[in-house]
Amino acid sequence: MNKRICVIFTGGTIGSFADGDTVDLSSENKSALIEMYKQQYSSSIRFDELRPLDILSENVQFTDLEAMVACLRAVNKSKYDGIIITHGTDTLSFTATLFSQIFCDISVPLVFVSALYPLNDERSRGVENFAGAVKFIEEEQVRGVFVSFKNDFENLRIHLASRITVAEQISGHFSSVMGAPLCELVGDKFVYPNSPYIPSKQIISAQRAPYGKYDLCKDIVTIRARSFLDFSYYNFGQKKPKAVIIELYHSGTVCTAGEETNALNFIDYCRKLGINVILSPVDSFARVYASALELKDRCLLAYDMSFEMTVVKVMLALGMDRDIATELSKNNFFEKIHG
Repeated sequence: MNKRICVIFTGGTIGSFADGDTVDLSSENKSALIEMYKQQYSSSIRFDELRPLDILSENVQFTDLEAMVACLRAVNKSKYDGIIITHGTDTLSFTATLFSQIFCDISVPLVFVSALYPLNDERSRGVENFAGAVKFIEEEQVRGVFVSFKNDFENLRIHLASRITVAEQISGHFSSVMGAPLCELVGDKFVYPNSPYIPSKQIISAQRAPYGKYDLCKDIVTIRARSFLDFSYYNFGQKKPKAVIIELYHSGTVCTAGEETNALNFIDYCRKLGINVILSPVDSFARVYASALELKDRCLLAYDMSFEMTVVKVMLALGMDRDIATELSKNNFFEKIHG
């Protein structure tokens, strides 16, 4: 053991401070998280700090992601027991999901840490989430990409980054697909669930093929199924995307009745324009509703993965001029819940 962890700070709420009713990045106390951790926990770990950017995560741009990737790639992994990336909660699920793909073969544990409240807010669990990441790195020694997060009134959980979903509305709580995190901290020990959805530590830490070079295509449109959604507002006459990704209801359905609300009509419209249409999420083990029977014959279905993972895979496929269906079928880092 090196007793050494690299911490990559990127900003976000966990790097912010509250001033009255406003939350913003702090130009001072850049190492406050580590200092507060050392005050609250007994640890002999040495922390090396890197700061490739300092932004609120809702403002992330492609260049910011590239800076994060370049910073992580430049780290000499052999010097560290693991790496922690601090990140804002708003876009945590996207970045963590993306990194689970392009760093699927990472040789050390890489753990994302966030907070719903600034560190100087008594409700903040930023230090707890950081401490959970440190403990997971030091004790579990499981290679791969993860997220450490503690929801209110729950134990701290470690999630596979490939399965993390967007934060719940209002509460900001995070979950994994099927509500199955990798493990949770019970008392002073990480406990792994007896679940068919969770791979073993040995399987997770097995050698994986590198993802290789990557590029992201931003020419996509995402649409979320809602009651009375009028697809006619999506007019691509002047500017068209390369792909449209529709987030389905939990049952794998979307409205296929009426005219403007009929997804089948919209899919046909996109197909005439040469636009790829992908539907997600779809459970390959679930029964198909009658309203969804025609969908699979008109577009691509993303099976057994989160909507966030579908977006990442489509952006990667188009960015590297790869077949979308082939990329959706891959299971690079346990993103397939039935993999």
